[in-house]
Amino acid sequence: MYIYLTSGTGDFLEQVKNKHSQEHMILIHGDGNSVLIHETAGKSVFATPRKFEVLDAVNDLEERGFFVFNNIPVTDEGRPVFEHRFLQRTRAIEDEPGFVAFRLLRPIKSDTYIVLTQWNGPHSFEAWKSSKAFQTAHATNEDTTGVRQQNIFSAASYITTYSAIPKEDTE
Repeated sequence: MYIYLTSGTGDFLEQVKNKHSQEHMILIHGDGNSVLIHETAGKSVFATPRKFEVLDAVNDLEERGFFVFNNIPVTDEGRPVFEHRFLQRTRAIEDEPGFVAFRLLRPIKSDTYIVLTQWNGPHSFEAWKSSKAFQTAHATNEDTTGVRQQNIFSAASYITTYSAIPKEDTE
């Protein structure tokens, strides 16, 4: 499974989405830009997408709520370590109130992974960040081998947030 992302104005991306209504696409809106998510096992219909392979998924992405993209730049050498750590995670987030969906996205042509989470709203995400489960999930593991662990990150991570505006029921 793949996720393709493209950015633009909300109006333009709505036209793209409508043109390809048979595809699973979700339009989300952030601070100053909108993003169209195309999740498919095939190729993207976007002209110049950001391409990601889905390494892990929980639940279906829905066109509602609040989306958080944790953008994490990882060195080439650090990719296997990063992926192993994430795939061995405790999965505590899945039991959090307001949690909707999760994707771990491996970049195809960049160094920045995306940990995508979807929530009922921003308050659900903030409650998760304040929870004991969050603290446990983000605790640093001590290296008991005595070997200093390499820095697997090529730059600081950053978060971008988006809201989905559900389609109006026209029936």
